[in-house]
Amino acid sequence: MVVTWNRVNLLIECLTMLGAQTRQPDVVVVVDNASTDGTQDVIRTQFPGVDLVTLTRNTGGAGGFSAGLAEAVDVYEADLVWAMDDDTIPTKTALQELLASYTAYGPGLGLVASRVVWTDGRDQPRNIPRDPGRVSRADRRAAHAAGGRPIRTASFVSLLIEAGAIRKFGLPTADFFIWNDDFEFTARLLRHCKGIYAPQAIVLHKTTELGTKLVDPGARFYNEVRNKIWVFRAGEAFAPGEACMRVGAAMRNWTVFYVHSRNKEAMRRGLRKGLRDGLRTRPRPTREVLAEAGYDLAPHW
Repeated sequence: MVVTWNRVNLLIECLTMLGAQTRQPDVVVVVDNASTDGTQDVIRTQFPGVDLVTLTRNTGGAGGFSAGLAEAVDVYEADLVWAMDDDTIPTKTALQELLASYTAYGPGLGLVASRVVWTDGRDQPRNIPRDPGRVSRADRRAAHAAGGRPIRTASFVSLLIEAGAIRKFGLPTADFFIWNDDFEFTARLLRHCKGIYAPQAIVLHKTTELGTKLVDPGARFYNEVRNKIWVFRAGEAFAPGEACMRVGAAMRNWTVFYVHSRNKEAMRRGLRKGLRDGLRTRPRPTREVLAEAGYDLAPHW
């Protein structure tokens, strides 16, 4: 399941490599966030076997992944969903390796995250799944036997998700639009089930810059602040003690962003507005957000 918006050339690369997998996906779903660059025509002509879900407005990554996971679970009754952005270019064995790790782990595994590298082969720092901290020896042994390590959060840049976990713990929160939607979604799932990082399942993330905390987030800093506050206030992704530790980590990250920003006034505005909206409001129901974009969720959501 691929989410796209106005990056048709990258999408072509992504879909081409999905078609070249040593273990082919059973179904490929593309959620188009109301692109204006000819994306829909390209999919229909060059990739006619793809299920194209067209939204009538841009809902960001959060809305796109919500609609795409719902489509996979409800329309195709998927057992597993491999989710990614349009700038994710998987290596030929990526899906094969994800499935091998999933199978080797056994029952109780909710998701498997890929190793994400940049164009020069370095790991993408923002896409390295976070360690859960305290983990039982049994869980570490099980993860090691499956070729990986336990994780607490992960990104949507190549994530294999067990459909039963989606049905039980819900879809991503569409109103996040961008930033922290995958953080909240994976943390919510992994509060109740297991997840592992599979470094042998490699994908290329073709961002314009290496994703470090030194990259200026610009106007998106507002979403970073507001959405993080929404995550911690909701109480579904983290227990209170863990949430307190992660609030501290978030504040340290915000300081690093600010110090390296080229436009500190914009960062201050984003911080003020993000704090205000994060503390005064709650995200709208995902059903409402997707309905505004022409996608109706099934009643059970």
